[in-house]
Amino acid sequence: MRIEHVAVWTPDLERLVAFYARYFDATAGPKYTNPRTGFESYFLSFDSGARLELMRSPTVTTGEPGQPRFGYAHLAVSVGSETDVDRLTELLRADGVLVVDDPRHTGDGYYESVILDPDGNRIEITD
Repeated sequence: MRIEHVAVWTPDLERLVAFYARYFDATAGPKYTNPRTGFESYFLSFDSGARLELMRSPTVTTGEPGQPRFGYAHLAVSVGSETDVDRLTELLRADGVLVVDDPRHTGDGYYESVILDPDGNRIEITD
């Protein structure tokens, strides 16, 4: 397995994109916008191959534990295939881990589920 990307909620998406581009030589991909929810994001790529997702949503502010809030949002782990996403999600559910989003295709091209680790941190399991 490998970490797919790390994500950060921000109240000012363009400011944060400019910051990482200027100081860390990140390259921003196309902006994704969901007109229904107001969600916006960019994936930034680094020379090492690492990626950072910067996200903004009108509904995210400070949040309760386990809920979206400004700062780091989730850890995404790529498991290799849709079948592996389904398998691992069901194993975690059977072991009593809270599954907050069942496996699904997302608007930005992933097949993923979302679980909470024991501290309430969101983990996306992606194909």
